[in-house]
Amino acid sequence: MPTILIVDDEDLIRRMLGRMLRRRGFDTTLAGSAAEARELLAEREFDLVLSDVNMPGESGLDLVRYAMETYPDTAAVMVTGVDDPQIASTALKIGAYGYIIKPFETNEVLINVANALRRRTLELENRRYRAYLEDTVQERTRDLQAAVENLKAAGTELRVSQEETIQRLARAAEFRSDETALHIRRMCLYCELLARHAGLPEKRCELIRIASPMHDIGKIGTPDSILMKKGRLTPEEFEIMKNHAEIGYRILAGSSSEMLQLAANIAQTHHEKWDGSGYPRGLKGDEIPIEGRICAIADVFDALTSKRCYKDAFSVARSREIMDEGRGRHFDPDLLDLFWEHVDEVLVIKARYVDP
Repeated sequence: MPTILIVDDEDLIRRMLGRMLRRRGFDTTLAGSAAEARELLAEREFDLVLSDVNMPGESGLDLVRYAMETYPDTAAVMVTGVDDPQIASTALKIGAYGYIIKPFETNEVLINVANALRRRTLELENRRYRAYLEDTVQERTRDLQAAVENLKAAGTELRVSQEETIQRLARAAEFRSDETALHIRRMCLYCELLARHAGLPEKRCELIRIASPMHDIGKIGTPDSILMKKGRLTPEEFEIMKNHAEIGYRILAGSSSEMLQLAANIAQTHHEKWDGSGYPRGLKGDEIPIEGRICAIADVFDALTSKRCYKDAFSVARSREIMDEGRGRHFDPDLLDLFWEHVDEVLVIKARYVDP
């Protein structure tokens, strides 16, 4: 039963609001001043404070400001006999969820109270989810970093095992979405191929091949309801999905390993776009590291030509048409041209690692 603290210096109004809300099943407590309300807030928790604005001594605005700062889980609705836009604006700025003008109708009070409690519930759920997500990311980050540090300490003779572990960690992230281990294999080979034709040093090409499978490791922090959704994401869902680039970077960044530094760079920049409209940082042109630009081309090509829970696979010809539309906007135009120049080699890789 929601608990409501009613604060009003007028005894008649205070008691009327109390009776009105008790009849609708609310647990109400009455206070005749802000000072009395402060004492009650210190003694017990309230879901909502319903306060008059103008009272002797401390005003209702000051009381609500104090309540929002000291008891952030408590909602607030203001009641006033003055229809003043400035007061209304101030009330909303300090955190009040509603503003009722006297004389009021019963339904008006009930609707404002119900809306405030519903909004409070949503905000508390969102706060709890964000805390859970942060804890989950930190826990998994610690686990991944511990695993990587253990591998590094084992020495150079364990490089093959290190690479295999990275592949498996990447597969763990892909496993939560409608993607396969072969997607990771194709992706890293496409990246290596394009890096070689772009003239990058042999060692750098090898590092890109090893590091690129970690590009979507941040998906471990994306809710299943979004990651596995069949159909188009809402704008709100897409904003959450976009977080995986920064989450991946935070998981991988800070290592002394050149390979993990590169993996962190790829995770953060593979969704940046040539014209600056990408995320998470809105980098433009050559501001985007070449590894991120290479990964963007390889990732999109494999996504278009592979079946997903939300789409069938496109033909190579259709995929090329779609990607060419993004030439100079989404993709580095020179790298995209280079990719198509060597598409025969790309198709050999694709044919070798076909999804079952």
